[in-house]
Amino acid sequence: MGSTAGREIVRGILSPSSASAGNAPLQGNRHGSGHQGKNRRWFARRRRDWARAARRRSPGKASNLVITARGKEALEATAAEIRKASGVKVTAVAGDITTPEGRAAALAACPSPDILVNNAGGPPPGDFRNWSREDWIKALDANMLTPIELIKATVDGMIARKFGRIVNITSGAVKMPIPELGLSNGARTGLTGFVAGIARQTVAHNVTINGLLPGPFDTDRLRGNLKFNAQKLGKTEKRSWRQVRMQAQSR
Repeated sequence: MGSTAGREIVRGILSPSSASAGNAPLQGNRHGSGHQGKNRRWFARRRRDWARAARRRSPGKASNLVITARGKEALEATAAEIRKASGVKVTAVAGDITTPEGRAAALAACPSPDILVNNAGGPPPGDFRNWSREDWIKALDANMLTPIELIKATVDGMIARKFGRIVNITSGAVKMPIPELGLSNGARTGLTGFVAGIARQTVAHNVTINGLLPGPFDTDRLRGNLKFNAQKLGKTEKRSWRQVRMQAQSR
């Protein structure tokens, strides 16, 4: 992996060892090559549950980082933690990235990123029979259209600079759909299909777009899903946790 001196970032989990190294695709097929010794800006979208991971994976003195989340207090604490651990410049922008106002604020803080990491919380679990059109539109706005809007706002600058790395953190449910997460399955799979088309065009300009499909992590969202399933099936949450661990170990 080449040098990454002088970069800037905005919101999500940051994994430069895989996002910037062309020989280490994040998920599926590789869509481009690596880079050598160029100055970069990083724009990463971050949720609270990924904060410490980003600190561990940040490229130290090589990058500047902009992060955004709805909870200002937790966001500022995360920014302080990353600064202390890595010494990078971290700008915290409180806001809801799924709204036009939230995206405008994040982009104002980092209008020309070289690396964009898209990540937003998924919709709640449930039975598709109970979901309204409004529920579907909300899910699509958060998990499909928001990343597309951010790609639209940043990809041409990357193309002009002949370098860009875009990473969409979605879910392992894109490949193995989870019945009670139909809203998430649909929105995230839609994003994956859209990206598969444009990535084949942007790669000619050394701009790659990849998807990161994480499995289960001990987050508020996973705990909420387990509680939903436990209540639905008449099981205890403890038993649901055991099943998740067994499934993870068998992969």
